[in-house]
Amino acid sequence: MKLGISSKLFGAVLGGVLLVILSMGLATSWSFTRGFLGYLNEQALERMAPVLPRLAAAYAREGNWDFLRNQADRWFEIMRPELGEDPAKNDLRTPMASDLTGALFRIALLDQQKKRVNGYPDIGTDALLRPIVVAGETVGWLAVTPFQSVTEAGGERFQQYQLRTSLAMGAFSLLLAMLIAWWIARALLEPVKRVAAATHRLASGDYNSRVAVASNDEVGQLARDFNQLAYTLQRNEQMRREFMADVSHELRTPLSILRGELEAIEDGVRTLNPGTLKSLQGEVGMLSKLVDDLYELSLADVGALTYRKAPCALDQLLQNSVSMLQERLNARALQVELNLPAQPLELVADANRLHQLFANLLENAVRYTDPGGLIRINASVQRNELCIDVLDSGPGVSAEQLPRLFERFYRGDSSRNRACGGAGLGLAICQSIALAHGGSLSADHSPLGGLWLSLRLPRNA
Repeated sequence: MKLGISSKLFGAVLGGVLLVILSMGLATSWSFTRGFLGYLNEQALERMAPVLPRLAAAYAREGNWDFLRNQADRWFEIMRPELGEDPAKNDLRTPMASDLTGALFRIALLDQQKKRVNGYPDIGTDALLRPIVVAGETVGWLAVTPFQSVTEAGGERFQQYQLRTSLAMGAFSLLLAMLIAWWIARALLEPVKRVAAATHRLASGDYNSRVAVASNDEVGQLARDFNQLAYTLQRNEQMRREFMADVSHELRTPLSILRGELEAIEDGVRTLNPGTLKSLQGEVGMLSKLVDDLYELSLADVGALTYRKAPCALDQLLQNSVSMLQERLNARALQVELNLPAQPLELVADANRLHQLFANLLENAVRYTDPGGLIRINASVQRNELCIDVLDSGPGVSAEQLPRLFERFYRGDSSRNRACGGAGLGLAICQSIALAHGGSLSADHSPLGGLWLSLRLPRNA
């Protein structure tokens, strides 16, 4: 039978209370037997100490114990404390005072053969004996019966009373323990059960599951963490579906064009000439670039992209990237301003990956800047970082689109999403390269009217 957490907690609390009750009962019994009763017996022995010399003197005067046999008055008289005895050691002023501990009524006088002369009649083998010595000879014994022996009946009644009281307290404690366990189950375990139920729904694929946060303690933090986990899983599932849809769309478009071109050539609608071959090669190139970008992003996700870091000059990488795009810049009449500091921009990085990053940034600027516009590249050193800012002229992007520019397959509005636009993977690749170098890549509105991409790289990445 599978026990729930409420049953386990109830059993733990109940077992703990029972253990405490049993421990207290045993401790009380031990304390009563070894402590209180032992104290009473010690008091009785101290009470016997001043009586011994009086009995010895009386025996020396009388010569035997006959003067005390069956003489209760004389017995109590000789047992009475004398004036001048230290009250701190013996506080008995009258025979009745001995009733406080019962010592007077538990003491008996025995002769040399240990036969009773006077005092307590039921002397047992457990009696505590003190010798009465006269002229170096033991003439008798003073015996005191332990307190627990003379109070068996009263002790039994006391134990029964204690047992009844303990049972009543035990029943009350058990009831209190059940109430506490019930409260804990309601106040503490109920939220945990809700989280467990929501987790079960989440495991079955219901990513809309959420848990109400009703407190600020650890249980409330558990609920908040669960909600964050559910949101993250929901977001990842949504991104996965969007990613698959975008990949299908991006692959379908060039494939459809290739298929249409080939069918047209096959049907004789179009002739196989250099223009047709160039169009086919362009679509194949787009497919190849898309597949390469997807493969590179998949490697970045699993941390399998190789980076061979070595000292390199960042200013030379920027100049080479601009030179490679010079033909396209001239074709679109775009002006480029490359502002480099006087000192070399040296850092430890993977030169090939940084070249790929700069090429993608400039490609994005060239593709989405109106003809006749301006692209400004500023490079500087701030403390231990190299800062590269790529700013272009209009058109710009809205504030809502800025955080999404680095999402895969995301492209802005129609003004920045022309037929010549890419698949929306370039900036995502740039960001993965920047992060792999311990840097960052962010986007903002450009004072030139377009987009401002800001790259920060540590010099010792």
